[in-house]
Amino acid sequence: MRHALRAWTVEHIRCYTTGMANTRLDHVSVVVDDLAGAVAFFTALDMTIAGEAPIEGQWVDRINGIEGVRVDIVMMRTPDGHGQLELTKFHNPKLVELEPAIAPPNALGLRSVMFAVDSVDDAVARLRAKGGELIGEVAQYKDIYRLCYMRGPAGIIVALAEELRKPSQPS
Repeated sequence: MRHALRAWTVEHIRCYTTGMANTRLDHVSVVVDDLAGAVAFFTALDMTIAGEAPIEGQWVDRINGIEGVRVDIVMMRTPDGHGQLELTKFHNPKLVELEPAIAPPNALGLRSVMFAVDSVDDAVARLRAKGGELIGEVAQYKDIYRLCYMRGPAGIIVALAEELRKPSQPS
């Protein structure tokens, strides 16, 4: 898996150094304290491990603007292979606490990471079994979607959307 992660890192760096325009979102990174728990949580959404490795060295120090970075990362991939999450556990330096630690949905910054699911009820049950907490309630938008927000690892908000029918195409 280290080889796969090394290849991913080379591609990741190449994407930023070739001068080409943004062509796709590569991944979203989430810093967590409990890496195994975060992997279990996202595995409950049918994500799989695409690679994992310890990361350290001058290159990562320069990217982060922090000396002595030592982390473990796990790359999680969605079942369709298009979406990825990077779960990062810092060993050095220590984690910085944000206030409030569990930010409300209207806090500045990353709002949520949304997943399309076959069944919101099933996904909620699976995530609750892995420590997820429903923020509000499951709600329906017209006859198109069932939606909800859940709080996951490190306080991240995970949005779930079950498509009830295909939205009408404009004429």
